Amino acid sequence: MGKSTEIDWITVFLFIILVGFGWMNIYSASINDAATGFLDMSQTYGRQALFIGLSLILIVFILSVEAKFYERFSSVIYLLALLSLLGLFVFGRTISGSTSWYTFGSFSIQPTEFAKIAAALALAKYLSDIQTNIKTFKHQITAFGILLLPVILILLQPDPGSAIVYAAFFFPLYREGISAGYLLVFLSFGTLFVFTLLFGSIWVSVGVILMALLMLFINRKKKKKHYLRYILVTLLSIGFAFSVTYIFENVFKQHHRDRFNLVLGKEVDSRGIGYNTRQSEIAIGSGGWTGKGWTQGTQTKGNFVPEQHTDYIFSTVGEEWGFLGSSIVMILFVFLLLRILFLAERQKSHFSRIYGYSVAGILFIHFFVNIGMVIGIFPTVGIPLPFFSYGGSALWGFTILLFIFIKLDSNRKNYQF
Repeated sequence: MGKSTEIDWITVFLFIILVGFGWMNIYSASINDAATGFLDMSQTYGRQALFIGLSLILIVFILSVEAKFYERFSSVIYLLALLSLLGLFVFGRTISGSTSWYTFGSFSIQPTEFAKIAAALALAKYLSDIQTNIKTFKHQITAFGILLLPVILILLQPDPGSAIVYAAFFFPLYREGISAGYLLVFLSFGTLFVFTLLFGSIWVSVGVILMALLMLFINRKKKKKHYLRYILVTLLSIGFAFSVTYIFENVFKQHHRDRFNLVLGKEVDSRGIGYNTRQSEIAIGSGGWTGKGWTQGTQTKGNFVPEQHTDYIFSTVGEEWGFLGSSIVMILFVFLLLRILFLAERQKSHFSRIYGYSVAGILFIHFFVNIGMVIGIFPTVGIPLPFFSYGGSALWGFTILLFIFIKLDSNRKNYQF
């Protein structure tokens, strides 16, 4: 008997709607009097249409490849991704302060968009190995190492926005049994980072010591090993607090520092650092309940939001489609995420399930951070909105990420234990 495949058309349909609606908003945000048609390659929307057409070719290729290929060659794909990130330091082009691009004439490609896919495949391969027990410290270290290698290379570009996305891998790790305590540690260090920027390393260290003394007093009747644990955590926290200044001043570029300081209220916007966000908020607010209509946004037409077709594309949605349209877009994204999680849970293969959770996590982080950035609750860190923001690398990366999972899901009935 031949192998049966069953494409999940609901997910495909959601992809088509999001990409199509995304293109409509890129068209509105970039059309001008010089435009000659929907496929004008001199215009941003025309080039995005070309990227969409090439994405369809990618989809056909991905679905035609044997599903087992992605598991069997996951390690090779991961190594190639690391090499592509390393190559940036020799052959890469610096754009907006980050050496994140390869350029070939007028064509550019960003390997960080594809490294996420490779990391998801490599993590799924490692966690699905019968010899891996993620509840053991040894295997946890290896799993974190798989994720940390691309993060370090991305931070060195530097591109902290893309590095943030790797927090998405907590979703598959937690699903496979890692302790929620790691999330608590992650959130704690994030809080320390923010507090250190606000109050300085000295005052934060004093606060950490006082908190440790309070915990020691509350748990004074416990065994001595608990005292050693508190002391170790205290020393690590103080060391991290004092490293924050170095990281902030040497890893982050000036425009990243400015944006963080602005969000934290440490800096008056005298240099126009928050101009994009402020104009984005005005555009979204002006849309009201139902919006001004497609291509009718005055903020959009006046180019008040710089580079609106990229990271700030959601401000076009808010202005031209209003609260109703914005809500529908967010509901579509939530529905897509829930659909992916549903598909992940029905997988017979551990590899497919783990990869599915990685896909959901990556899309969620992009969606959550981008929307937060556009409405001003997060600093601008250069994270695109999946299927909406302009760019071939981003669109192809999200397309490959999603359709590899669709291919794995279509093959679930053929999986052999």
